[in-house]
Amino acid sequence: MTRPWLRALLLLVVLAALTALGVVIVRRIGETDARGAGPGRGGPAPVEVRALERGRIESRRIFSGTLQAQAEFVVAPRVGGRVLSLSADLSDPVQRGQVLARLDNDEYRHAVSQADADLAVAQAKVTEARAGLEIANRELVRVKALFERGIANESELDAVDAERLGKQAAVDVAIAQVQRAEAMVATARTRLAYTEVTATWSDGDDERIVAERFVDVGDTVASNAPLFSIVELDPIKAVVYVTEADYARLMPGQEVDLTTDALGSATFPGKIARMAPVFDERSRQARVELLVENPRHRLKPGMFVRAEVMLDSADDATIAPVDALVTRNGETGLFLVGETGETVRWSRVAEGIREGDRVQLLGEGLSGRVVTLGQQLLDDGSPISILEPPSARTGSRTE
Repeated sequence: MTRPWLRALLLLVVLAALTALGVVIVRRIGETDARGAGPGRGGPAPVEVRALERGRIESRRIFSGTLQAQAEFVVAPRVGGRVLSLSADLSDPVQRGQVLARLDNDEYRHAVSQADADLAVAQAKVTEARAGLEIANRELVRVKALFERGIANESELDAVDAERLGKQAAVDVAIAQVQRAEAMVATARTRLAYTEVTATWSDGDDERIVAERFVDVGDTVASNAPLFSIVELDPIKAVVYVTEADYARLMPGQEVDLTTDALGSATFPGKIARMAPVFDERSRQARVELLVENPRHRLKPGMFVRAEVMLDSADDATIAPVDALVTRNGETGLFLVGETGETVRWSRVAEGIREGDRVQLLGEGLSGRVVTLGQQLLDDGSPISILEPPSARTGSRTE
């Protein structure tokens, strides 16, 4: 039978051995974690790499906006009246100077007749006044002759001369009345002409489209009441709003490509026409107007559009995946793979144009391959083990 003190001694020996084994295991695990936890570990770091490219890269931005008519003209009568006829309707093409509506003109025709009659009366008065002046002139000549012979006195001569001056004034008044009557006739005829309402815009194309019709035949309208809204659709205007950062990279004449969900994948080329010189104080954005060719009128005012603008571009640029860029000690750079493929070199770079997941690199001596995954394990000169790309690994398993 084993003595109690001997059993206790054996138990202590076993516990001591287990404790020592645990310490060794923990140290091995710590060493393994330390080797895989950051730069400077003993073995090569597993990384993925990609080759640098040379070629063209572009920086593009997409702005959302709304289409508006390039020009809008509201057709309105200059006189009031009842609408007798309309010669255009919604979406109809309209030519410059085309008669679009006719108003009831009875009242205005009567006004022309009245003005013509007043003119005739005024002209007759001119004839009458001139006849009176002629008689007064002859009387003045006769009295002057008598005065010179001593038959008529000076008072009689003055009275006759005053009579002649009165007749001259009557002629002047009659002529002024004729001029006034002629003006009234012109006014009446003009108002009569206004009962034919025409589309008379001053600039742009000779043809536009009826966007809205506001009245029906038989309606009574006041002067300047809108009858039609006519718009110019080619070119059409797109309005977008841009931030301060984007504003500085835009300029009039810059090309844009417009798309809209309503027309699927169709793209419409255009250009920047105007840029507002001020920013809205609330949104901190500025209005930018684009002009887009629209010969088939597929684009309509009110449509939501996206305008893609190329802000910058570079040919023969050094291009790397965005994933290759890392920041160390406040500096941006990447790890270049050495010629043997066994080590890496830290290289500081400046970032240029970004296009999707690609970025232009600005720096010297940039060529070969760069690390895109595993940079946290690296330092300048670190050994590496290049992993097979995920696509290659997937393909090998498929085979």
